Amino acid sequence: MLSVSGLCASYGAIHAVRDLTFEVGKGRMVAILGANGAGKSTTLRSIAGLHRPVRGSIKLGGEEISALPLHHVVRRGLAMVPEGRMIVAPLTVEENLKLSSYAGRGVEQDLLARVYDLCPRLKERRTQLAGLMSGGEQQMLAIGRALLTEPSMLVLDEPSMGLAPSIIDLVFQAIVTLHKQGQSILLVEQNAEIALSVCDYAYLMKRGSIVGQGTVAELRADAGVLDAYFA
Repeated sequence: MLSVSGLCASYGAIHAVRDLTFEVGKGRMVAILGANGAGKSTTLRSIAGLHRPVRGSIKLGGEEISALPLHHVVRRGLAMVPEGRMIVAPLTVEENLKLSSYAGRGVEQDLLARVYDLCPRLKERRTQLAGLMSGGEQQMLAIGRALLTEPSMLVLDEPSMGLAPSIIDLVFQAIVTLHKQGQSILLVEQNAEIALSVCDYAYLMKRGSIVGQGTVAELRADAGVLDAYFA
């Protein structure tokens, strides 16, 4: 379980977040929705250990992680798929995947098999340079790389950004499959419609604060809440 309470952070004034509180339960898929400048990226940077919050609590599985750097956060079980994917273009697909695997666990091949089952296209292209892949394939590679850290919490930052609608569908099919397998997921998206079609619960952010929250049914039934998001 990921729990964020009273989070205040700033990454440039437009990206400031104030008294942010939300949670992602075990096995749940929760969305944070908001337009550019809402504070989504600052929130994720704080959760992932890339940015130290001004104050507030961030707990993963009951353990405080707000003061931990990125590599320690990953070891505690949180993996983030960043906006822009950040794959290593000169390396092959499989080399990119192995960058995230832990040495000495003796389960690397099983983890690779899980990723290849999720996206057979990666297995087909495992010896290809990652920089030569399509945007959708690179997004799947970024997700696969995160999965090789065996995360208890998977955080996805704008996975639909820059992708064609047909490719978005394929990426989100994989995300839904992970959720059905029991993976806990925090999804940050600008595309409210696709996020609401797959998530259990959603929080709506505007100007650094939560302006609405609820189940998908509750949010779709409350035009005022959705107006606050879309305005």
